[in-house]
Amino acid sequence: MKEVLIPYLTSRGIAWEDVGTFGTASVDYPDPGGKVAQAVSQGKVPRGILICGTGIGMAITANRFPRVRAAVCNDLFSAKMARAHNDANILALAGE
Repeated sequence: MKEVLIPYLTSRGIAWEDVGTFGTASVDYPDPGGKVAQAVSQGKVPRGILICGTGIGMAITANRFPRVRAAVCNDLFSAKMARAHNDANILALAGE
């Protein structure tokens, strides 16, 4: 999923930073999820994207941080509504 998103963001001039993971080995998803959520929570970045098997674990992790509103969105309509009506600032996606 990330290999699709990075060129998409780059082609639209959207700045991004990849905080991991960088291989196929299993990782403790709260680690990278927490890095992104903390950056959003502290105002270092306005928004973030998290990816895990279903997106659910990442969203749960991210929503523990102040000022973070993470939403799992599996379609365009849900993503638009989460942003417009819930002011979601982290998009959690299923990578599987």
